[in-house]
Parts: sequence; structure tokens; C-alpha cells
Amino acid sequence: MLSDEVWRDLRSQGVTRMYSERSVMLRQGSPGTHLLALTSGLAKVVCREPNGARTWLAFRGPGDLLGEVSVFNGTSRTADVVALTPCAAVVLDAQRFVQFVEERGLVMHLMRQALARMRESDIHRAELQTLPLVVRLARTLLRLAVLTDQKAESNAVQLTGLNQEEVAQAIGVTRNAVISGLGQLRAVGLVETARRVIVIRDVEALKRWAATS
Repeated sequence: MLSDEVWRDLRSQGVTRMYSERSVMLRQGSPGTHLLALTSGLAKVVCREPNGARTWLAFRGPGDLLGEVSVFNGTSRTADVVALTPCAAVVLDAQRFVQFVEERGLVMHLMRQALARMRESDIHRAELQTLPLVVRLARTLLRLAVLTDQKAESNAVQLTGLNQEEVAQAIGVTRNAVISGLGQLRAVGLVETARRVIVIRDVEALKRWAATS
């Protein structure tokens, strides 16, 4: 992530726009005329396949840039970005953003960020192949807690906007399997669930479950 100072200066380069829950923030196939600096809310990145299926790629939270790849390589967007909760983001013109990056010497920083995201994807694919369902579920919930800017040291963390199908896509299982996994965590007092709400009741205990391999 960018430093607080650079992030503040970057946000001053554009205008803030509000996105309602479930709205498309960036659309696959559209040109990279602008990007978004997400300042609040939770979003997901999904790819629409030719057969109509949707492939989950990532969750994104405050402090993340959205759509910067198409800005840099000059191609159309390769995925949709959808607001899972009400989101606020600064809309940044592509040319103005590139100029800002060059003037601030941020190219290497953004390259490292891109590599970190690739590494994140590699770790996720490895987890899908090697870890039990409940461990993957616990890790995903903890990552979401960090993304939503809620401190992992707090006694309880509330995640909103997600449905069980989206959690299932993120950990590579069926919706019924997620229901079963959440049931296991609920039975030992680690989480509470409601419609599009998951409350982590004991973060430290969930970390221990996430460390199990």
C-alpha cells in the first residue's frame, strides 16, 4: 500500500464517487480511461467467462487501487469490480494518474504491489489444493477482517455484504460446504452468522484454526 502522505495526495487528484451495494464499479471489457482509489467499503473482482460463468479473483478494501492494470498497459479491463457493501472511491483520470506516478517515482512501488498480488494469487491456489475446508474458510475470514480495516486484535469483527455463494467461490467449494464450515465454526463459538453478515467472535482462536494444516 501507498504511504499515508502519498495516498492523501493521490486522492486529491480526483473526485469522490459513491457506489451502492452490488453496483458495478468497473466493467469488464471497458477501456482503461480511469481507475479508482477505494477509500471505504468492500469490493470483489470477478471475471465473466464466455460461457456466462463468473470466476472470483479477489476481494479489495480501503487503500486498494482498482483498474490500474488497464491504465498502464492500455488494454480493456479484464474483470468486473463489484461493490459488496456501499463503497466510496476517488475516480482518477488515467493520464493524470500516470503523470502523478512518474512525478512521485512510484513505478517500482506499484510493480512491487503487482508482484505481491501475484504472490497472493499463488498462495490462494496452493491453499485450494492442500488445506482443509475449515482452514481455508478461517483464513479467508481473517483476510477480510484486515481488508475491511478492522483490527485483528479486537474481540469481535463484523463482516457485511458477503453471501455464502461468494465465500464459497473464494475458497473453492460449494455453497453447501460453506454452510457446513460456518456451522463448525459457529458450534465452537468462533462466529455468528446472519443474512450477509458474519461476526468473528474470537479472532485469536480463529487464527489458531487458520494455522492448522
